[in-house]
Amino acid sequence: MIWVLKKFEELKIEELYKILQVRSEVFVLEQQCLYQDCDGKDEKSYHLFLEDNGEILSYLRIILRGISYDEVSIGRVLVAKDRRKKGLAREMMLIAINFIERKLNEQSIRISAQMYLVDFYKSFGFKEVSDVYLEDGIEHVEMLYSKEL
Repeated sequence: MIWVLKKFEELKIEELYKILQVRSEVFVLEQQCLYQDCDGKDEKSYHLFLEDNGEILSYLRIILRGISYDEVSIGRVLVAKDRRKKGLAREMMLIAINFIERKLNEQSIRISAQMYLVDFYKSFGFKEVSDVYLEDGIEHVEMLYSKEL
Protein backbone atom coordinates (compact mmCIF):
# COMPACT_ATOMS: atom_id res chain seq x y z
CA MET A 1 0.00 0.00 0.00
CA ILE A 2 1.27 3.42 -0.90
CA TRP A 3 -0.03 6.95 -0.37
CA VAL A 4 0.02 8.99 -3.58
CA LEU A 5 -0.31 12.78 -3.81
CA LYS A 6 -0.47 14.32 -7.27
CA LYS A 7 -1.64 17.39 -9.09
CA PHE A 8 -4.36 16.68 -11.66
CA GLU A 9 -1.99 16.88 -14.62
CA GLU A 10 0.32 14.34 -12.96
CA LEU A 11 -2.40 11.68 -12.70
CA LYS A 12 -2.20 8.76 -15.09
CA ILE A 13 -5.37 8.08 -17.06
CA GLU A 14 -5.83 4.80 -15.16
CA GLU A 15 -5.52 6.61 -11.80
CA LEU A 16 -8.08 9.24 -12.79
CA TYR A 17 -10.47 6.55 -14.01
CA LYS A 18 -10.17 4.65 -10.72
CA ILE A 19 -10.64 7.86 -8.71
CA LEU A 20 -13.84 8.69 -10.58
CA GLN A 21 -14.97 5.08 -10.22
CA VAL A 22 -14.55 4.96 -6.43
CA ARG A 23 -16.12 8.41 -6.01
CA SER A 24 -19.13 7.19 -7.99
CA GLU A 25 -19.33 3.99 -5.94
CA VAL A 26 -19.36 5.87 -2.63
CA PHE A 27 -21.21 9.09 -3.35
CA VAL A 28 -23.61 8.17 -6.17
CA LEU A 29 -24.39 4.49 -5.60
CA GLU A 30 -23.87 3.98 -1.86
CA GLN A 31 -25.22 7.35 -0.70
CA GLN A 32 -27.78 7.46 -3.52
CA CYS A 33 -26.82 11.03 -4.30
CA LEU A 34 -27.31 12.36 -7.81
CA TYR A 35 -24.87 15.20 -8.36
CA GLN A 36 -22.33 16.48 -10.88
CA ASP A 37 -19.09 14.85 -9.69
CA CYS A 38 -16.97 16.28 -12.51
CA ASP A 39 -17.38 19.86 -11.33
CA GLY A 40 -14.32 21.51 -12.90
CA LYS A 41 -12.44 21.61 -9.59
CA ASP A 42 -10.39 18.44 -10.06
CA GLU A 43 -8.10 20.21 -12.53
CA LYS A 44 -7.22 22.79 -9.86
CA SER A 45 -6.71 20.27 -7.06
CA TYR A 46 -4.22 17.90 -5.54
CA HIS A 47 -5.40 14.30 -5.29
CA LEU A 48 -4.39 12.17 -2.30
CA PHE A 49 -5.14 8.46 -2.37
CA LEU A 50 -4.07 5.15 -0.93
CA GLU A 51 -3.43 2.57 -3.60
CA ASP A 52 -3.01 -1.17 -3.18
CA ASN A 53 -2.47 -3.41 -6.21
CA GLY A 54 -4.15 -0.90 -8.51
CA GLU A 55 -7.17 -0.44 -6.22
CA ILE A 56 -7.93 2.91 -4.56
CA LEU A 57 -8.77 2.31 -0.92
CA SER A 58 -9.04 5.90 0.30
CA TYR A 59 -9.22 9.28 -1.44
CA LEU A 60 -9.61 13.02 -1.01
CA ARG A 61 -8.90 16.13 -3.02
CA ILE A 62 -7.24 19.32 -1.84
CA ILE A 63 -8.72 22.32 -3.62
CA LEU A 64 -6.61 25.46 -3.82
CA ARG A 65 -7.94 28.60 -2.19
CA GLY A 66 -10.17 30.86 -4.23
CA ILE A 67 -11.89 27.98 -6.03
CA SER A 68 -14.50 26.66 -3.58
CA TYR A 69 -13.76 29.05 -0.71
CA ASP A 70 -11.39 31.86 0.20
CA GLU A 71 -9.40 29.17 2.03
CA VAL A 72 -7.89 25.91 0.81
CA SER A 73 -10.47 23.15 1.10
CA ILE A 74 -10.62 19.39 1.35
CA GLY A 75 -13.39 17.48 -0.34
CA ARG A 76 -14.61 14.17 -1.76
CA VAL A 77 -13.24 12.43 1.34
CA LEU A 78 -13.88 8.70 1.14
CA VAL A 79 -12.76 5.25 2.16
CA ALA A 80 -13.85 2.25 0.11
CA LYS A 81 -16.69 0.43 1.86
CA ASP A 82 -14.73 -2.73 2.64
CA ARG A 83 -11.78 -0.75 4.09
CA ARG A 84 -13.57 1.42 6.66
CA LYS A 85 -12.94 1.40 10.42
CA LYS A 86 -9.21 0.76 9.93
CA GLY A 87 -7.93 4.30 10.51
CA LEU A 88 -7.38 5.13 6.84
CA ALA A 89 -9.50 8.30 6.90
CA ARG A 90 -7.64 9.61 9.96
CA GLU A 91 -4.24 8.89 8.44
CA MET A 92 -5.28 10.47 5.15
CA MET A 93 -6.60 13.64 6.82
CA LEU A 94 -3.35 14.03 8.78
CA ILE A 95 -1.33 13.71 5.57
CA ALA A 96 -3.56 16.28 3.86
CA ILE A 97 -3.41 18.80 6.72
CA ASN A 98 0.36 18.41 6.97
CA PHE A 99 0.74 18.95 3.21
CA ILE A 100 -1.49 22.03 3.26
CA GLU A 101 0.42 23.58 6.17
CA ARG A 102 3.96 22.66 5.15
CA LYS A 103 3.97 22.53 1.35
CA LEU A 104 1.19 24.96 0.44
CA ASN A 105 2.04 27.19 3.43
CA GLU A 106 -1.65 27.68 4.24
CA GLN A 107 -2.97 28.09 7.77
CA SER A 108 -6.73 27.67 7.24
CA ILE A 109 -8.82 24.92 5.68
CA ARG A 110 -12.58 25.09 5.04
CA ILE A 111 -14.73 22.03 4.40
CA SER A 112 -18.34 21.17 3.78
CA ALA A 113 -18.86 18.24 6.15
CA GLN A 114 -21.67 15.73 6.18
CA MET A 115 -23.32 16.00 9.60
CA TYR A 116 -22.54 12.46 10.68
CA LEU A 117 -18.81 13.25 10.31
CA VAL A 118 -18.71 16.46 12.35
CA ASP A 119 -17.11 14.82 15.40
CA PHE A 120 -14.50 13.16 13.17
CA TYR A 121 -13.47 16.53 11.74
CA LYS A 122 -13.59 18.19 15.17
CA SER A 123 -10.94 15.68 16.29
CA PHE A 124 -8.51 17.45 13.90
CA GLY A 125 -9.41 20.92 15.17
CA PHE A 126 -12.14 21.87 12.68
CA LYS A 127 -14.93 24.03 14.11
CA GLU A 128 -18.49 24.44 12.85
CA VAL A 129 -18.94 27.86 11.23
CA SER A 130 -22.37 27.64 9.59
CA ASP A 131 -25.87 26.44 10.20
CA VAL A 132 -26.85 23.04 8.87
CA TYR A 133 -27.78 23.09 5.18
CA LEU A 134 -28.79 20.56 2.56
CA GLU A 135 -26.30 19.75 -0.17
CA ASP A 136 -27.46 17.17 -2.70
CA GLY A 137 -30.16 16.10 -0.23
CA ILE A 138 -27.68 15.40 2.62
CA GLU A 139 -27.27 17.57 5.74
CA HIS A 140 -23.92 19.40 5.79
CA VAL A 141 -22.21 22.10 7.81
CA GLU A 142 -19.24 24.28 6.93
CA MET A 143 -16.23 23.73 9.17
CA LEU A 144 -13.03 25.73 9.48
CA TYR A 145 -9.58 24.65 10.61
CA SER A 146 -7.06 27.31 11.59
CA LYS A 147 -3.57 26.36 12.69
CA GLU A 148 -2.70 27.80 16.06
CA LEU A 149 0.43 29.92 15.63
